[in-house]
Amino acid sequence: MPELPEVEVTRQSFRERIHGARITAVRLGKPLRWPLGCEPASLVAQTVGEVARRGKYLWLALEGGERASGGLLMHLGMSGSLAFSDTPGAAGVHDHFDLVTTHGTLRLTDPRRFGAVVWSSAPDAGMAAKLLSGLGLEPFDPAFTGAHLHAALKRRRVAVKLALLAGDIVVGAGNIYACEALFAAGIDPRTRSDRVSRARCERLAAAVRDTLARALALGGSTLRDFRDAHGMAGAFQMQAQVYGRAREPCQRCGTPIRRVVQGQRSTFFCPTCQRR
Repeated sequence: MPELPEVEVTRQSFRERIHGARITAVRLGKPLRWPLGCEPASLVAQTVGEVARRGKYLWLALEGGERASGGLLMHLGMSGSLAFSDTPGAAGVHDHFDLVTTHGTLRLTDPRRFGAVVWSSAPDAGMAAKLLSGLGLEPFDPAFTGAHLHAALKRRRVAVKLALLAGDIVVGAGNIYACEALFAAGIDPRTRSDRVSRARCERLAAAVRDTLARALALGGSTLRDFRDAHGMAGAFQMQAQVYGRAREPCQRCGTPIRRVVQGQRSTFFCPTCQRR
């Protein structure tokens, strides 16, 4: 699943090229997770403004044209990707949305169709507000501190990794990045949230920020089919310390990496370096 680094890398790969473009056509393929929320033709002649990100959602601001100013909220779902091209070619069976503009075509490809493109009058209105309202802090927000994390975890009795994955404390710590951050902080992912000390929360908050920053620098992770809008794959998975390395020796201590299942997701950790 594309996580925050992959979505941010995608945003950076096309935001400047599409900025200021005028929409000339909109093509819908098979239905996605939620309906578009407007007539496709009403988007024609609008101009694309800033492309922003909130969590794993992208917001394409639109203005002008027949419809009042608003924007498109986009989500890549489990297997989606966006491509921006001057010559996109004919739409394939998994190409479910084309935003055709004077600068090129933005195409959403999503084999599993869990992604979405939804129109709203503003990020804090309509369907966009409903989808964004439960999100936690951005990992690079100055408010995301060890104290904030500690206070939030104190109210939970689930495993700390599951609390990170929930996304209502901090966004972006998806499965691979939560595993890597917990390893960097030396915390067993099965540790109950309300038993993580303030000092360990300080380490964990810093580890989340550092892990996501490194992932951004490496173009995210490509485990299956992620590509940015240029068609480039990510490389973070090549530097993973624990994720996907079950039974391989820990690069710190040599202990075999363990794999367990938490919340139907694979968790990887070192039983020696990471303590409850």
